[in-house]
Amino acid sequence: MKNIALNERIIFALDVADPDEAKQWVRNLDGDIKFFKVGLELFLAGWWDIVDFIIDRDNKVMLDLKFFDIPETVHLAVQQVKDRGVTFATIHGNDSIIKAALSDKGNVKVLAVTVLTSFDESDMRQMGLTGSIEDLVLIRSRKALSLGCDGVVSSALEAKPLRDELGNNFLIVTPGIRPESSVPGEDDQKRIATARKAIFNGADHVVIGRPIRMAANPISIIKKLQDEIAEGLASG
Repeated sequence: MKNIALNERIIFALDVADPDEAKQWVRNLDGDIKFFKVGLELFLAGWWDIVDFIIDRDNKVMLDLKFFDIPETVHLAVQQVKDRGVTFATIHGNDSIIKAALSDKGNVKVLAVTVLTSFDESDMRQMGLTGSIEDLVLIRSRKALSLGCDGVVSSALEAKPLRDELGNNFLIVTPGIRPESSVPGEDDQKRIATARKAIFNGADHVVIGRPIRMAANPISIIKKLQDEIAEGLASG
């Protein structure tokens, strides 16, 4: 069992365009959540200031920029991240890109993005790919881990097959999480699951944004999600 505190299991997605709004969310939530995701939109709006702000409040950061470029550029990008106190950084790409990212990563844990949760098998068919999403996630995860990645980003639907085939000695971070009581409706995430299912299936962290951000009482939703996570851990 990995020694991960309950208040670090949820990674709150700061998917907002205003750094001041993001900082207010951190102030409001970091009594209950100690891990925050900074994605491309917020990073471009707030740059390193927002990352430093989160870390200076004794929180962890997942810098989700999905580095994907020629290997040397990815290597240099990771150099910019490795000494900033970031816990997770995400990359996307083939063997040479992954190797470049890992060549001098310092203490940052590098996670390989497998298949975006907005992507489903109809998208695969449009791209001329055969097989299933699960097959593609397994292939990409197997390769990334063999090259030395600390973990992968995948949907909860692939977490169990990943654990069954590849074991427990790596991190699985799962986006596309929705509360058990919610009804997806119009949602740009196609491969979604509950926090309980994700953790039960083997995920270590769940990335959650809108269900908390849009709630009338965000702290109440966090508590319910943490209860789901605790139940998933107990039954896993």
